[in-house]
Amino acid sequence: MQLAAEQTDLYLTWGEPVADVAVKIEAVRKRAAAVGRTIRFGIRLHFIVRETEAAAWAAADHLISRLSDDTIAQAQARLARDSDSEGQRRMSALHGGDRTRLEIAPNLWAGVGLVRGGAGTALVGTPEVVAQRLAEYRAVGIDTVIGSGYPHLEEAYRVAELLFPHLDLSTRAAQGPNDTDRVFTGGGSLSAELTGVRG
Repeated sequence: MQLAAEQTDLYLTWGEPVADVAVKIEAVRKRAAAVGRTIRFGIRLHFIVRETEAAAWAAADHLISRLSDDTIAQAQARLARDSDSEGQRRMSALHGGDRTRLEIAPNLWAGVGLVRGGAGTALVGTPEVVAQRLAEYRAVGIDTVIGSGYPHLEEAYRVAELLFPHLDLSTRAAQGPNDTDRVFTGGGSLSAELTGVRG
């Protein structure tokens, strides 16, 4: 956090419950202010967006349906052994390797982190619900979202077709490093801003 406060323009966190993200943001803001800086904040999340809540949760369950408890235990042991990352430790602590403890906050699912290192949480639900969860992150200071999903291409289409209409997005290019309205960004020339939630 101190390094970020002194050297970065945007502090990126992995998806944790909103209250935990708010605490982290406040800690980094205080450190940055102490050295005369301001920092923007972003979050890295997976998305599982479907027309109904039942379909979204079924898709989440399907992603891990073929994982045995032994496979999960081996992956968790490997992640603990091979990484000294605080972020990885926090991701693993969210579920503790237990597939019965995966909804760690409303619509925030930690199933991806059972066997994958790095960002291991997904927002799961209908477009309206996922948009509301994004608004909650925005309310505590998140202005940038890096999103993905599985399978990559199919989920990217679902997010664009289902979720984006519930977000106030524009294709206006960011004005500079202090343009806090830019939220969704991607490769190439894709950039968009989130100024609110519709609906």
